[in-house]
Amino acid sequence: MSSDTNNDSSSSLSGTLLLASPAMRDPNFSRSVVFMAAHNAKDGAFGYILNRPLEQRVADLLPDQDLGALGEVPVFMGGPVATDKLAFAALQWNRKRRTLRCQTHLSVADALHALSLGHDVRGFVGYSGWSGGQLENELEHRSWITTTARPLVLTVKAPTQLWGAILEEMGPVYKVMAKMPEDVSLN
Repeated sequence: MSSDTNNDSSSSLSGTLLLASPAMRDPNFSRSVVFMAAHNAKDGAFGYILNRPLEQRVADLLPDQDLGALGEVPVFMGGPVATDKLAFAALQWNRKRRTLRCQTHLSVADALHALSLGHDVRGFVGYSGWSGGQLENELEHRSWITTTARPLVLTVKAPTQLWGAILEEMGPVYKVMAKMPEDVSLN
């Protein structure tokens, strides 16, 4: 039986998910699920938090633009970096390869095209970023749980439940983690 986690920090984590460990102290990432769009130990890493919806649509943030279907797209808090910027990304599950594809930095026209193809398009305010070696250090200190991307990212009914739902899929030990209270000192 193969392990679902990958703690080999020497390999690229591009295309995987980072789940904040229950012990994560940074409120920016508490119980977050980050899709790793790009990663290498030398240059750093970039991704988006997938389970922090802002309860807004793109049209709410860009009211003076005629965006068509893109105006109805949900907006998420992508991370604590560049929170003054709105970016578009398209997520698509590849059944054959069993991978999650994420096209980032889409223009309005590209985002509309991705929508027309049936892709899951999201707006992100900010992003999650790490400088070279920073993520590897956090992995060494077990701040993150790494796992393969899975269709659940696109099918979970409430994005805010994604962290627990993925942990529950990962097995008995992770299922226990998913049920831990946010503030373990209250336990």
